[in-house]
Amino acid sequence: MSSQGDEARARSGGVTWPLLSGMIPPLADAYTPRQETGLGLAASMVAGQTGVLVPADDAAGKSLGGLGGTGKTQLAAAIAHVLWEQRALDLLLWVNASGPDAVLTSYAQALQDIGEPDPGAGPEAAAASFLAWLAETDRPWLVVFDDLADAAVLDGLWPRGTGGRVLVTARQPGIATRGLHPRVTPVRTFSPREALSYLSTKLHADPDQWIGALDLARDLGYLPIALAQAGALMAETGMDCREYRARFADRISRLAGGQADAYPAIVAATWSLGVDLAEQLPPGDLARPALALLSLLDANGIPGALLTSRAACAYLSRFQDGPPVDEEQARAAVYNLARAGLATVDATSAARTIRIHALVQATVRQNLTAAETEDAARAAADALLQTWPRPGVPASFEQAMRDSTTRLREVTGLLLWAPECHPLLARAGRSLETGRLARPAISYWQSMLDTSAQVLGPGHAQTILARDRLAAAHEAAGHPDDAAAAYERTLTDRERALGPSHPDTLTTRASLAHAYQSAGRTDDAIRLAEHSLAEAERVMGSRHPDTLTARSDAGEAYLNAGMLDQAIAAFGHTLAGREQVLGPAHPDTLTARSNLAHAYRMAGQPRNAIALYERTVADREQAQGPDHPDTLTARGTLASAYRAAGLFKEAVAEHKRVLAEWERVQGPDHPDTITARGHLADAYFMASKFRDAIPLYERTLADWERVRGPDHPDTITARGNLASAYHSGRKMTQAIPLYEQTLADCERVLGPAHPDTLACRGNLAHAYHTVGRQTEALSIFERTLADCERALGPDHPLTRTARENLEAAAQA
Repeated sequence: MSSQGDEARARSGGVTWPLLSGMIPPLADAYTPRQETGLGLAASMVAGQTGVLVPADDAAGKSLGGLGGTGKTQLAAAIAHVLWEQRALDLLLWVNASGPDAVLTSYAQALQDIGEPDPGAGPEAAAASFLAWLAETDRPWLVVFDDLADAAVLDGLWPRGTGGRVLVTARQPGIATRGLHPRVTPVRTFSPREALSYLSTKLHADPDQWIGALDLARDLGYLPIALAQAGALMAETGMDCREYRARFADRISRLAGGQADAYPAIVAATWSLGVDLAEQLPPGDLARPALALLSLLDANGIPGALLTSRAACAYLSRFQDGPPVDEEQARAAVYNLARAGLATVDATSAARTIRIHALVQATVRQNLTAAETEDAARAAADALLQTWPRPGVPASFEQAMRDSTTRLREVTGLLLWAPECHPLLARAGRSLETGRLARPAISYWQSMLDTSAQVLGPGHAQTILARDRLAAAHEAAGHPDDAAAAYERTLTDRERALGPSHPDTLTTRASLAHAYQSAGRTDDAIRLAEHSLAEAERVMGSRHPDTLTARSDAGEAYLNAGMLDQAIAAFGHTLAGREQVLGPAHPDTLTARSNLAHAYRMAGQPRNAIALYERTVADREQAQGPDHPDTLTARGTLASAYRAAGLFKEAVAEHKRVLAEWERVQGPDHPDTITARGHLADAYFMASKFRDAIPLYERTLADWERVRGPDHPDTITARGNLASAYHSGRKMTQAIPLYEQTLADCERVLGPAHPDTLACRGNLAHAYHTVGRQTEALSIFERTLADCERALGPDHPLTRTARENLEAAAQA
């Protein structure tokens, strides 16, 4: 499918429409349009409708047992092609619906493809933005969810929109859907005419091969997967339909006692004949073991690198006499399977190189002994672990690895848990974490925890690790109470198994303290941080790096609790220890110096803070260079310290330098550059230079709207800052509408009780008061105070400010 230009194509915002996102499986080389058994669905699907393709039993009741083989995915791809070629779509998105992580990853990529701003908060936020775009756009779109095993995968992720269509393929006819107006279409086997057309197309090079084609199609039950395997073998060998019929009848007789009335038996026979062919092609001894590996991985696409990994080659070597199997031989074995019709190879895709039908996989697994299955499973797990990419690869490749790992877990049960958990399983969980897929990570680690507790025991190290990762996933998802509960259990287990002073115990205690802080349990956080510090000092001494880290954690707990003197003391001791142990220019030392400077700044001691910030900048320039992001960040922090201390001349000069450096290093649209421009505007604003501040605030708002979108928190903050600048610059006709828009955005995006929303409401009331709209101002001041007291408590600084504002307005 191509999107090369014609008069229907248009460019908008750097995006060429129509647009294809995701990877559509290629149509078979002899694909036959299914005019009689399904292609009409393309013409009948209307906007706003969900079509569901499921396998159908035939009129005689022969069943595929949920494994397919009737060509659902090929039919879905053909429908997508038809709608694309008819120019009925501006966006076509193909999703391998293996799990929520796969859907989120596809949505995030689609958001990038359509040129919409990325919220910058991970795939879940990007998915929400993409779904909002689908709901609002007037562009026609089609989203295809291929191989949906459970409609729960799409909970909260169903695409909706008046201009869109959704197409789902599912193996189980009874699968429930939550899409709009679902229309379930059973996909039957080929009609006799379609089967004959397929074979004649496949064998077009030699018409003599067609003789007996209709009889062969009848023998094969008109089943597309069986016809594809037969056609591939005949095209490869020159065998005609009559000879294949004879071989098929003999194979059925031997495999099923002549009972060819069940589709699995038909596929088993065509598969067996295909394996015979693959074993005749060098290196023939590798056909069956290669199939064994492929049968345990994701049918919708396996990275080709898996089958050429060291682990895969070592596994294949066990089945061939002579020198070890190399990458070239392993690759040849896969291509031989494709020549025999047992797999397909797409060399253009690194992530989904090899596809093998689920029915073929099931047939292969049924012919493996328990020992063969275990050997293949361990080899597949080793190959996945060896092939797992380093950070920076496309998300689609990482997703393909997770999909194959999930499939391996499903079909092998507990094989990868004996005698210990295979490290692949932990690697897959870490992949979800680094991909910022918080909710899928929670589900994954909960499953790992349940299995580990059942198989290895609740006190096993792997069980404790799984609970630790579950806690981290909850924390990443913004569930601090759940994270704290899990960390508490992990801490108890580690103290019992390892002792209170083991490094892993100390790490867990620090994690729990951080979770307590996030949950607002400052007293618990301080108690735990002090305990961790005491244990570290007792066991490792006051200068050990882990002890210094524990002291820094204690300083953070003090700082969050407002215990500024204790925080300064803790950070000061940490800095002294870091300098003594690591030297003044070590990154950890520089971080410690920044922490102490921040504590001084929070305590109202700007001179002490500035001195430390200045030294940090100098040290980072010397150690990392003037253009390093850490250096630029340190310089921006110094500029902010100047501003907070009232040193506006120094602040403006430093902010100007930082902005120029970010523009040069990262470009004008990088978030760090836009943030630096906003900080320069803040410096001008605080210096009462509103004429200089307002143009910068205007540019900052425009940049955030373009880069982040109108609803991103950064954009909303920039809008509020500009409104405040207009207000201070006495441009009230511009300030008030912007305040009103900012408040509406905060209420819609953040909620009515969010602190930023409450602050925005107070700002609008103050603006009304300034222009003499006293009744409206008093009403909003009263509501703001009531909301602050209810949401934040009577003693919160924002509540006190709201109370003071109301009292002042009432007396005016």
